[in-house]
Amino acid sequence: MIKSLYLRIVLTFIGVVLLSLIVSFFISVQLFKTQALEIMQSDMGRVGQQVLRLYDNQREHNLDAYFHNLADLNYYTFLVYSENGAKKTFVPNNGKFSFDIETDVVQKVLHGGVYRSSLEGSVNFRHLAVGLPFQSEGKRYALFLLPAPGQEEMTGHSYLLIVLSIILAVGSLLILIASRFLVRPLVQMTAATKRLAKGDFDVRISYKRRDELGTLADSFNHMAAELQQIEQNRQDFVSNVSHEIQSPLTSIKGFSKALQEDELNRADRLRYLQIIHDESERISRLSENLLRLASLESEHHPYRPQAYALDEGIRQAVIAAEPLWSAKDLDIELDLPAVTLAADPDQLSQVWTNLLANAVKYTPPGGSISLTATLQADTVTVSVQDTGIGIAQEELPKIFERFYKVDKSRDRSLGGNGLGLAIVKKIISIHGGTITVDSTPGSGTTFLVILPKG
Repeated sequence: MIKSLYLRIVLTFIGVVLLSLIVSFFISVQLFKTQALEIMQSDMGRVGQQVLRLYDNQREHNLDAYFHNLADLNYYTFLVYSENGAKKTFVPNNGKFSFDIETDVVQKVLHGGVYRSSLEGSVNFRHLAVGLPFQSEGKRYALFLLPAPGQEEMTGHSYLLIVLSIILAVGSLLILIASRFLVRPLVQMTAATKRLAKGDFDVRISYKRRDELGTLADSFNHMAAELQQIEQNRQDFVSNVSHEIQSPLTSIKGFSKALQEDELNRADRLRYLQIIHDESERISRLSENLLRLASLESEHHPYRPQAYALDEGIRQAVIAAEPLWSAKDLDIELDLPAVTLAADPDQLSQVWTNLLANAVKYTPPGGSISLTATLQADTVTVSVQDTGIGIAQEELPKIFERFYKVDKSRDRSLGGNGLGLAIVKKIISIHGGTITVDSTPGSGTTFLVILPKG
């Protein structure tokens, strides 16, 4: 079995070319057979006239010697008929030739006519003939020219075969060269793929031609870039998780050690225990969010759509978060017309809880949060707007990434882990919706959630 693509391409091309040449040969023979015979018959007539012209110019008219010598210099057989019906045959190189011209044809030529064999229908190359009249020493003769035995192998078919063979040889050489250039990008891709498999995600293929291989090279480079980004995300994820876990574990370890001090008073002991409890809760929330996000991103996460009253779902989320927003004396404004969607209640409840918690977290005391729903023909748009600290424009495209925090030090003090908005976006995507954000630093932030009604 041939394993080399280069060799396969070469052999395939040569096979195709060879088959094409064979078919072309037989087609050409059939299409141009008549034309080739006409050309040869004209050449025979021209040669015959020259032969007779030279014979007339001879001082001594030795007919036998003349045609015998001339036959060796031509590719034609000469048949000479005299008035009394005698026939003399002059074959090149003293070859053998057995063929008789019909009597009426001979008589026609003897009486001054010119004869050309018919080219209609099926014509035997060996019977192609031209007849010319001439006189010698006052006697009439008929000269007939026919192809010499074996001449057919050296004429039309042979020349065509020679030309086709040259084309095959030159074509095969060009195919060998072209195939090497054709296979070279594949060799580069093979080497690049091996490097990619070993973890070298910086590998790229330089191939600028706009053909199928160029498209394949672009696809490979795109894949390598995506894998590089995935690897970077993986490293960032591990780093972020390690950091998010390490920070509370360090606090727990430090304050646990402090609790072992005998002279520690009751107030400090209770404060240290509360810190340990809060840090434990922080690790627990991180674990829950990681599991929830992993579950949402898996193909096996349960999605159970049912009739869901959107306005009631948002109101329940606001009531559940009352301890948070009432503690900061925030003003909550609701404008929620009754609307029912086909959605997963538990998942959308998580969306409103996360968005509302985010708004409460970053809105200073005395501020306000507005939740409104706007109905369209096939969709409903939910707006969550606050008067909080806002987000800089350059930060907006990143806020839905895992573990991304606009202000890491502030998020840590507020207990955030940077997974809430990533969970929100995934749930909205599962429901076939979209979420966008608009914010002005110092003026507040607005999240727009668009969900289909069906």
